Amino acid sequence: MSALVFTNTTTPRLQYIVAFVSDTFFNKQLQLTNNSALYQSHSGFKINYSAERISASELHIQPVDLLFEKNITQQIIECFDWQGLKVFFRTGGDISFDIFAATFYLISRYEEYLPHAKDEFGRYAHINSLAFREHFLHLPLVNMWWNKLLLLVSKKYQYSPQNNPPASFQFIPTYDVDIAFSYKAKGFIRAAGGLIKAIRNGNIKAVNERIDVLAGKKKDPFDTFEWLCNLHNQHHLDPVYFFLLAEKNKAYDKNNLPHAPAMKQLIAHHADCYSIGIHPSWQSNKSFDALWKEIKLLHHLTGKRITKSRQHYIKMILPQTCRLLTDAGITHDYSMGYGSTNGFRASATSPFYWYDVERDKATHLLLHPFCYMDANAIFEQQLTPEKAAHELEQYCAIVKEVNGNLITIFHNHFLTEQPEWLSWRKVYEVFLNKHF
Repeated sequence: MSALVFTNTTTPRLQYIVAFVSDTFFNKQLQLTNNSALYQSHSGFKINYSAERISASELHIQPVDLLFEKNITQQIIECFDWQGLKVFFRTGGDISFDIFAATFYLISRYEEYLPHAKDEFGRYAHINSLAFREHFLHLPLVNMWWNKLLLLVSKKYQYSPQNNPPASFQFIPTYDVDIAFSYKAKGFIRAAGGLIKAIRNGNIKAVNERIDVLAGKKKDPFDTFEWLCNLHNQHHLDPVYFFLLAEKNKAYDKNNLPHAPAMKQLIAHHADCYSIGIHPSWQSNKSFDALWKEIKLLHHLTGKRITKSRQHYIKMILPQTCRLLTDAGITHDYSMGYGSTNGFRASATSPFYWYDVERDKATHLLLHPFCYMDANAIFEQQLTPEKAAHELEQYCAIVKEVNGNLITIFHNHFLTEQPEWLSWRKVYEVFLNKHF
């Protein structure tokens, strides 16, 4: 039997968050109503989301104003403890906070629509976030809240959503192919420039390696794709690859030539074997025309409709980036995380639809949050391989605990057998062998 949520006033924000909670935690068995008679006659589990209690048998959650507003305003937030978890938006009722409003605040990224400082790349700086300031960035707090509430509900109200099948942990390995090859598919000018630079530096080893790779005598050092393929087959994994296809090498876009035979072959092979998506370039971040060109190119190279994306350098600017993606036909984006530290940007480890807070409107763009990226561990947090492995283990454990999706980001050129990267390659290999 469906569970009911009663409200005196139905709003787009409330409809959105009840739909998310229903889909993610209640097996689509949670329905919103403003019909008082229907609510009172309902014999199953019910939640009263209004100021006054209606029934002794209900779960009463008193609301704050957030879900009944249309504008964007600075919220007064004071965190406190509930059932051993950090919460905010204190109210009365049967639980001491407005879990619907708090969930909306976090997954909508409401705070990113407020005035804030940006980092050196023009992104929302993670140090602005409530999760960072209150020390829960490392936790999928939204999942933990609702799992805790469901446990309490099952004990007090003898209600449990009929999960068939039950929610379960899922690991989704993803890869950003920024630079597929170190020497191949660079074009004559870049290849010649690289060779001259190596000669001038007296790096004979690099000179010989470059010549051997270009002559087909040796494998390109960044070409770790066969090794990854073997790992996926061994552990029965379904990865997602995102390809950077900037038309010009500029700023932070250093990709190989998209039309080079080696790149065309690589992309076509991966499109046949795995899920792929576009890795929108730095140059396309504010340009629909550039984004559309890159999507069309990937479609041309694969013959497949391109619906998945992840921003290069995780440059997700709300709401502009998501609007560009939806206009370009993207329906799944994997950029919900930080490019400056690991953790849960939206405090959730389950996918959710993007809500355009500025337009006060739900969308059909499904966001898939990640919590761990190798580049963050290496360059931003400057962890040793041992500490990075420990951090990855911690994220895996907490996501398993809440039956969420563990999405990781690795880069092929950080997984090479070159001496400086070999220990990082082992971190990933050991992790996969241990858990999958």
